[in-house]
Amino acid sequence: MPDLKHERRYARLHKGPVAGVDEAGRGPLAGPVVAAAVVLDPKCVPDGIDDSKALTATKRAALCAALLECAQVGVGMASVEEIDRLNIFWASMLAMTRAVAALPGAPAFVLVDGNRCPDWNHASAAVVGGDALCLSIAAASIVAKHRRDCMMAEYDLQYPGYGWASNKGYSAKAHQEALKVLGPTPLHRRSFARVAQAELDLGPVQLVAAE
Repeated sequence: MPDLKHERRYARLHKGPVAGVDEAGRGPLAGPVVAAAVVLDPKCVPDGIDDSKALTATKRAALCAALLECAQVGVGMASVEEIDRLNIFWASMLAMTRAVAALPGAPAFVLVDGNRCPDWNHASAAVVGGDALCLSIAAASIVAKHRRDCMMAEYDLQYPGYGWASNKGYSAKAHQEALKVLGPTPLHRRSFARVAQAELDLGPVQLVAAE
């Protein structure tokens, strides 16, 4: 289970608050990539924080609401257009940078899930598997995934037929079949091979969002 060991260490070294950062949505064929930054209050840490992938959607929603009540939270995203222009890696870095910038105050140190930090001026460290080790990163993973899942459910109403309410834009069988029949929407990542191939196979398609 994640704990506050890393946060306490860096808070002592840098004499200030430590933020955990994580993103959601690097792998899907559609939708933005969303990142969150969370500075936990050690005196008010909601019970049950864990890697978002280990939690149910209901538990993530409840924890996200609790975190918004007792922690500092910043959320950032990179659009589909930015993903296609920059590539998914750099778009994820951009989303994380925006998430930290959205915090109420600048942290003294930032813990980033993964093996690389964005190119920024913050003192920071990358933690491989950080969402299973650091409570603040796990909290950020919960907020990022919950926010993105809610966005994809809304997008599913605009562009029905792809199953985004359930597959969240990932490459599920139903999503792939819909791509072959309906073609890509404006929310599909055309820099991703499966989407590019579907567009090539189907030719130009005019899609209109649902009213």
